[in-house]
Parts: sequence; structure tokens; C-alpha cells
Amino acid sequence: MGKLDTNKKVKEDSLLNTAFSLFTTKGVSKTSISDIVNNAGVAKGTFYLYFKDKYDIRNKLVSHKSSQLFRNAIEALNASGKKLNFNERIIFIVDNIINQLNENKSLLTFIAKNLSWGVFKHALTSPIKDDDIDFRNIYDAMLADAPYNIVQPEVMIFMIVELVSSTCYSSILYNEPVDIGELKPYLYKCINNIIDTHAGTVKT
Repeated sequence: MGKLDTNKKVKEDSLLNTAFSLFTTKGVSKTSISDIVNNAGVAKGTFYLYFKDKYDIRNKLVSHKSSQLFRNAIEALNASGKKLNFNERIIFIVDNIINQLNENKSLLTFIAKNLSWGVFKHALTSPIKDDDIDFRNIYDAMLADAPYNIVQPEVMIFMIVELVSSTCYSSILYNEPVDIGELKPYLYKCINNIIDTHAGTVKT
């Protein structure tokens, strides 16, 4: 990487890190581009070299942070050495992500408030930074290794993401209707049911 590319990456990282800090303390609506550039120590024109507006940097942050969560979960799955079936691998990943969010409630609040299916899908297929993962490749490999064909796999992952994000937000932050430890067994039964509903013909 040349000096120019290095400087560009440093500035982009500084803007992303500053925006995330402000978004998680002040909120997106109360954070201006001026706030971001002033705290990052760069000119406002520099901001527009990387991002269209504050909602663009917000979406890229959601993508990046989501990718980090999945990367950590995949690494934990690979390091576990466990021989898990398709359903168990999905639940292992979900459980790991829930645990990460339980340890970082500001990240949970930021992602839950700003995550849409479009942003999430983009996060899975379009890495924002060099250390992001392309979860689509990993997910496709998991689908290929499943013992049966998955009917409408995008609908399946959409339903799992919506279920987990909506139930865990209230459970982790407010212990409603129960705390996350008590909720998990019911949540994972529901995830198993969703996966089984999408199980098609057995592969030969």
C-alpha cells in the first residue's frame, strides 16, 4: 500500500470511528457532519470524498459493525472444533452474536435502531473494510453442506435476522419479557422451526 493509499485509509478510518462514537453517544439525528469532521480533525470536503452524507456513513458503519460480529462468530465456530449440523451451526453463530451484543449494549442500540434488511443484505455481500468478511460466501458454503436443499434461503435468513434483532433488543436492554438467558432456549426452538420449514428435498 502506497503512502497516498495509507493516508486515505487513515482518514476514512478516523471518520468512521469518530462517527460511530458520536452516533452511539449523541444519536444519529443529533450528530451533524460538522460534528464528525471537527472531532476527526479533517476538512468537511474530505468527508465528501468518502461519504455522500451522514446517512451514508451510518449505513456503512452498520455494514462494517455487522460484518465484525459475523467475523467473530465464524472465527469462534471454526475454533470450537465442534462437529455441528446445519441447524446447530446457524444457532452457534446466532448465540455468539447475541453474546457479543450483550457485552456491548451501545453497539446493540446502534445496530437495532439503524438496521434495515437492505443495509443488512449489503453488509453480507459488500465488505466495507479490508477486515470485513463476505458472509455470503460463507453462508453459501453452509447451504451447500446442508443435508437438504433450502427453499427460499434469503427468506429464511431474513426471518431469523428479524426474529433475533427484535426479541433480543428488548430482552438484553430491558429484560422484557425475560432476560436473555431465559429467552435463548425459546428463541433457538423458533430458529430451528424456521430452518426446518425451509428444508426441501434431501440431497443425494
